[in-house]
Amino acid sequence: MTSSPTKQIAWNAAAYAANSFVQQTWARELIVRLNLRGDEHILDIGCGDGKVTAEIARALPGGSVMGVDASAEMIAFARKAFPSSKIPNLKFQFADARKISFTKKFDLVFSNAALHWVDDHPAILRGAASVLNPGGRLVVSCGGKGNAHDVFLALRPEMRLKRWREFFRRMPMPYFFYTPGDYEKWLPKFGFKTQSIKLAPKDAVYDGADGFATWLRTTWIPYVQRVPENLREEFIVAVTNRYTAKHPPDKSGQVHVRMVRLEIDAVKT
Repeated sequence: MTSSPTKQIAWNAAAYAANSFVQQTWARELIVRLNLRGDEHILDIGCGDGKVTAEIARALPGGSVMGVDASAEMIAFARKAFPSSKIPNLKFQFADARKISFTKKFDLVFSNAALHWVDDHPAILRGAASVLNPGGRLVVSCGGKGNAHDVFLALRPEMRLKRWREFFRRMPMPYFFYTPGDYEKWLPKFGFKTQSIKLAPKDAVYDGADGFATWLRTTWIPYVQRVPENLREEFIVAVTNRYTAKHPPDKSGQVHVRMVRLEIDAVKT
């Protein structure tokens, strides 16, 4: 799921939708903690393929939800997969998370597995504050400091090899992983009172080396798409082999990745 436009990235929304079970599982855990009454009006920032947004809409018989994303591919997929003709209280709109601006006010701003793609988190908070009703909640889960560290340890030495390094020269930073301390400074500046903020370790599980490779192919696209198309599978296999050499599949054949989520729950004062 992406919320900040990046020229090098072209999302395959269908492939992401088919291979984002881990993100969806964590989103469901987050939705349970929302304790929805059913009449709220919610903004989902970084809605991606829309399936999580649609789940929220079904829990709001008296409310509504709008999903926004900066990927035109994702928005087009979401509108087709979850049309308003079938879910009338659900809408999708193309929008940059750094420039959120609606005349409509919301009771809750929600975001799952998206904001680590965005380079300016204070801008996100400014926009969220502008569209929240007084007393409205901000509930976010995104990659936090230390997220997927072991994957980077497999990626970086491979990228430095002569075979690949020309493709990664002057590569901009694709992910932004922050700490609770960062948000403790930012939230009050935009009129938020923190209810809880923490780094939460998570175990992402993939179906063997092939499942891990599919995750790289469909999600780590800032790296994968820098490699010419005819060489991408070779690069994906090389990174997968590096990772599984240090983190082999468990007895049931599953590959584990240590993730870290930054979880934020705040209220607009």
